[in-house]
Amino acid sequence: MDEPGHALAYKMGELKIKEMRRLAERELGERFDLRASHHAVLAHGSIPLAVLEAEIRRWIQGQK
Repeated sequence: MDEPGHALAYKMGELKIKEMRRLAERELGERFDLRASHHAVLAHGSIPLAVLEAEIRRWIQGQK
């Protein structure tokens, strides 16, 4: 049987990743690269969402 907490954690991660993608698209405009953004999300492995957000914000600044 699936655990409700696992499903909730998965959905929270999905929503945060989508939020970070929208932020990157908005901040980078035409310079946004979907493959590079996926790599930026996956590069650090399993990390807390707050750390992921900080890393993606740092990645966005580096892309500017």
